[in-house]
Amino acid sequence: MNLTLLRQGAVLLAALVLASCSSKKEPQAPLRQPADVKAQIRQLLPAQVTQKSAWADDIYTAFRVQQIDASVTNLCAVIAVAGQESNFSADAEVPGLAKIAWGEIDRRAAKLHIPAFLVRTALLIKSPTGESYASRLDKVRSEKELSAIFDDFIDIVPMGQTLFGNLNPVHTGGPMQVSIAFAEAHAQGYPYTVDGSIRREVFSRRGGIYFGTLHLLGYPADYSQPLYRFADFNAGWYASRNAAFQAAISRASGIRLALDGDLINYGSDKPGATELAVRTLGKQLDMSNSEIRRDLEKGDKASFSDSTLWKQTFILADKMAGKRAPREMLPGIKLESPKISRNLTTAWFAQRVNSRYQQCMTRR
Repeated sequence: MNLTLLRQGAVLLAALVLASCSSKKEPQAPLRQPADVKAQIRQLLPAQVTQKSAWADDIYTAFRVQQIDASVTNLCAVIAVAGQESNFSADAEVPGLAKIAWGEIDRRAAKLHIPAFLVRTALLIKSPTGESYASRLDKVRSEKELSAIFDDFIDIVPMGQTLFGNLNPVHTGGPMQVSIAFAEAHAQGYPYTVDGSIRREVFSRRGGIYFGTLHLLGYPADYSQPLYRFADFNAGWYASRNAAFQAAISRASGIRLALDGDLINYGSDKPGATELAVRTLGKQLDMSNSEIRRDLEKGDKASFSDSTLWKQTFILADKMAGKRAPREMLPGIKLESPKISRNLTTAWFAQRVNSRYQQCMTRR
């Protein structure tokens, strides 16, 4: 009897010890002080960058407000993109911008069947700076200047609203060349007092860094390397993941697809090329057209990787390939912009940024 009680006591004591051990938390690393994080950012910035403290302050604020881990890898990712897009200039000059601006005006006027001489006459009106719009356009050097000219033109000049409405032709700007539409859609929580408009904030160092950081790191993605985030920065969230899905569908169906990351025609119920290709595999995937559409609509979200369509597609792709098919791939997109005169692609952009990223990592 006493022996039994002793054994039961030993078992109870062992259980208590194990419970005590399991309840102990792993020691956490101490929180880094803001001054330490900013010092590290200054160290990671390229040597030629001026006003390093100001850049460090804005980068730190973007990470703090968005609650993004200020790891070396994340900091170097932001630094690499800013270096590639603007060489750390919040208001970088664009070669030949005056010609680009005039071309945009002529293109829109022609589309609306407005005679060129009427447009030129309207642009001779004095702007708020005292110069005519034509004179300002002839001398424009940066996208920030160009955006301001168009804003004035839309509000004041006759035909300005007709020609441009609210569609300022400058769609990206600032030190990270972030989309102005993206910034306007994600303005909630912006930590600074807005100077006139979110558009104007994008052209500032603080605003460009804030929204650029959000666009680069503000979504969950389990890529194997930052290279694919850099591609997404250029092509849109999850473009690298979706391009791999399109490649798998293309191989399984035998239908050639553009690996652009766009899985559906957003804003339309009409199926696009990728959706039509997936439908040809409906029986093999054991999915109806409506089920396929339901999952494809998750293409701009993290949850697409957990969808039935994603899982069934890669079960089929892996089986056909006899090995694991890629779950990430650089999108095959040609970069189109009046500012681009060379044959450049999203893959080129991602690789250039990745090179800067690797250089930053050596400075830690």
